Amino acid sequence: MEEKIIDKSEIGPLLSKLKESYQVIAPVRRDGDISFERIDSADEVVLEFSNTKKVPKSVFFPQEEVMFVYSRSESGTEIKEPPLEQAASLLFGVRPCDARSFSLLDMVFDSEDYKDIYYIRRREGAKVIGLACTSPRQTCFCTTVGGGPFNHDGMDLLLVDLGGKYLAEPVTDYGEELTEDFPAAADADKQKRDQMRENAEKCMKPIVADLDDLKNKLDTGFESDFWDELHTKCIGCATCTYLCPTCHCFDIYEEEEDNNSGYRLRLWDSCSLPLFTLHTSGHNPRPSTKERVRQRIMHKFNYFVTNFNEFGCVGCGRCVQNCPVNLDIRDVISKIAVSS
Repeated sequence: MEEKIIDKSEIGPLLSKLKESYQVIAPVRRDGDISFERIDSADEVVLEFSNTKKVPKSVFFPQEEVMFVYSRSESGTEIKEPPLEQAASLLFGVRPCDARSFSLLDMVFDSEDYKDIYYIRRREGAKVIGLACTSPRQTCFCTTVGGGPFNHDGMDLLLVDLGGKYLAEPVTDYGEELTEDFPAAADADKQKRDQMRENAEKCMKPIVADLDDLKNKLDTGFESDFWDELHTKCIGCATCTYLCPTCHCFDIYEEEEDNNSGYRLRLWDSCSLPLFTLHTSGHNPRPSTKERVRQRIMHKFNYFVTNFNEFGCVGCGRCVQNCPVNLDIRDVISKIAVSS
């Protein structure tokens, strides 16, 4: 597909045009932070940012959602699902790690064995325009887990900031159609992009040379003394999981508004929390932070690999940057990978 050039002055008109067909969700500044929100105007969009704290997966998998409401009357019980937005979503300015997370979540919520209608209805028809990561943070490690700062996974179009303009790399037919009226990129633009990509990748040298045997080492190390030492640092706050673009655990409960009406609610949950596995009997198979920390690591680097042949981590570094006790997942997998 032919790469194009989009002048930065043309981004506003492009977004205005996209709003005619999509609910456009883009990075905006809210309360001092950058987050992905539905925009009313292109003037709200902020594209000078490293990455957001709040993950854009909430567009397809909201932190809180009503699954249905019910009401009882003399004629019977009526159940209604809340209506979704009429327009499909278009996410603009998504970093490659987050775009790749959509592909991993698709494996979970839209697989042959399990179809999550709530996720699928939001995901259907959605488009993703990515923004290359030219200056990765020190906490980023996407190249270690199969991604990259200029990765195309999960997106329709990738934009590379060249200064006063973007080099647009179409990934899908939609991306190609969207950029068909823009001029072709010159060789000099492509060479600059290539140099920027090389520099960005050099910023993130792999944590360890080889993770190919990581799953097998986790298979045989379930009862390792390693977990006894590791868990003592964790305070079980679940910051890592709530900021993670690939964590997808949830809880479901029903709330009665009165004797004749109520609703069913789905909420994000976390394997880091003690109530996550608490049985009605009072028994908890993961009674301490040891079992819960181990579960998080095993899920991302063992169980997810078993089910989908991919690490369940995109290396965004949010858990590294925001952990209040500096528990670094890069150190954890490095120690496991080099263990005998």
